[in-house]
Amino acid sequence: MEPEFWQKRWERDQIGFHLSEVNPYLQQFWPHLGLTPGARVLVPLCGKSLDLKWLAGLGHEVLGIELSEKAIQDFFSEQQLTPTVTRHGRFQVYQEGAIQLWCGDIFALAAEDVADCTALYDRAALIALPPEMRGQYAALLNRVLSQGARGLLITMDYDQALIEGPPFAVLDEEVRHLLGARWQLEVEVERDILGESWKFLKGGVTRLDERVYRLLDKA
Repeated sequence: MEPEFWQKRWERDQIGFHLSEVNPYLQQFWPHLGLTPGARVLVPLCGKSLDLKWLAGLGHEVLGIELSEKAIQDFFSEQQLTPTVTRHGRFQVYQEGAIQLWCGDIFALAAEDVADCTALYDRAALIALPPEMRGQYAALLNRVLSQGARGLLITMDYDQALIEGPPFAVLDEEVRHLLGARWQLEVEVERDILGESWKFLKGGVTRLDERVYRLLDKA
């Protein structure tokens, strides 16, 4: 999937994936990770998510990675925050307080960029990527995150033959194949949310399972 796809989605305001509230799963299950308040959290493909501010409100340092500069600018504008803008390698960095949003290609991240990130929050990254890119993304996480890191991952599971992604269906078997060598994966909750999604109902989907995984480093 080319970067232009997401750029156009943001430019046209086709962002049905954006939640107008803090993710309920994040609020319910984040405490289960047992992180210290000052832990730095990596949030891949973060968009303008309200989850960023919620995590910062807990005392976390937040590092969001986002391809769309419009999404980042919208986040700070809507939160009535005025960021400073600097450059870090191939990324444009927007920062205000504990929130840093890096504008650029997540696959340009190096281990030293996130060496102090001890937590991961992925609500919309893995399911935003087509199959041929998910392995590359998982390899990136396995490579750059430091030992002992913990995280929360949210996926969707449905019959991909009935409707095109994104969000893409990512089955439990694939999650375990991609991340199981590095992480201990515990399903916090699995819930059919088909009744909450007109897009999937209209597409003829008969099951739309949302899964929340707790990721614990095996190291």
